[in-house]
Amino acid sequence: MNHFSRAPVPAQIKVLIAAASWASNISGIQRHALNLTRCLLQRPEITELHLVVAPWQKDLVQTGGIPEDSRVSVHIAEMQMGTLSRNLWHYRELPRLAARLNVDVVHLSYPVPVVAASFHCPTVVTLHDLYPYEIPENFGFPKYIFNRAMLQHCLRGVNSIACVSDTTLRTLRCYVPEIIWRKSVRIYNCVESYPHCVAQSPIPGWQLEPFFLAVAQHRPNKNLPLLVQTFHSLICSGRIDPRTKLVIVGIQAAQTGKIQQCVASSGLHQNVHFLEGLPEPDLQWCYRHCAAFVAPSITEGFGLSVAEALLAGCRVVCSDIPAHREIAEDHCMFVELRGNVEQQLAEAILTALDQPQKQPVALPHFSASVLVGQYVDLYQRLLASRVPDAVSNSPISVEIPDAKSQML
Repeated sequence: MNHFSRAPVPAQIKVLIAAASWASNISGIQRHALNLTRCLLQRPEITELHLVVAPWQKDLVQTGGIPEDSRVSVHIAEMQMGTLSRNLWHYRELPRLAARLNVDVVHLSYPVPVVAASFHCPTVVTLHDLYPYEIPENFGFPKYIFNRAMLQHCLRGVNSIACVSDTTLRTLRCYVPEIIWRKSVRIYNCVESYPHCVAQSPIPGWQLEPFFLAVAQHRPNKNLPLLVQTFHSLICSGRIDPRTKLVIVGIQAAQTGKIQQCVASSGLHQNVHFLEGLPEPDLQWCYRHCAAFVAPSITEGFGLSVAEALLAGCRVVCSDIPAHREIAEDHCMFVELRGNVEQQLAEAILTALDQPQKQPVALPHFSASVLVGQYVDLYQRLLASRVPDAVSNSPISVEIPDAKSQML
């Protein structure tokens, strides 16, 4: 059982964001945690913000663009990089840290093992996707079985689930019982234009050649082998400049070997560059200078990089999937993932290249000024719903005003 005491909703809210994960280089989870931190700092109600990262992630905070603010404290979790150590830390030590800091809300930046009864305060988890169910190849056998069990355990235990898109919110209903999805809301990922950009190219040996950009982990859902094969066919057919580069920014994962094999078998060593761990100004350079941004994903929970590319003024070619449609229905070149997909993707890229350079697209519904109000409202409603000895997995009905399709 949770042991929340009856108390008025505090005018001042202290939040702990748990962002410790396995990745030592920037990934979507870390980007979300950093964006959430910057977002919450816009409201005076947030009087303390504690960001918890793993020992191998200290540099991510330093380069993540967190503004200097006396309200922010960074904590380094005492854990090892292995899965068992990380899960045990969240299971045992996170509730103790929350109690020691006397925070009002714990916000998990992604699903982790939690025991609801161990927390003295409400807990929220950001749900990015349902990959353990939708695309188990991302994890492999038998890991996806464990990931499914852990996901269900976390979603049952927390007091509210913040889905990053309507797509994720709808998908959640397919895989969990009503008692879980009733406590879910949609609060978009915070994505805003980044003002700073480096002057020098982060691409090794770049000599002003045109390049296509993909920002994606090397996971099956990202469909990067299709992109490499399509790029190869465009080069071989002479339909694009043979000097054109393909730049893939993202951390290595389950499909790294297959992607590298595609590059090797196509003889594209000089044309394809793999980058990871780029600081934000370097990534922005890539967005602003690419000939086209390409995202052929099979499935996504949100499509953060597509939103960032649009904000930077990229020509965007992406797969026709619900998450991408939700982000920018009228601003992308969409490709259906059926039939001769390689040919369709190639034609879409060529069509995009024939278009004038795009202007940055305004996406105000992803802005911090909009989303911070939704987060603060969620926290306040959870705090107002506290009752003694509440059953740990009882859903707390949460409604966010002025937000379309927030509550199912």
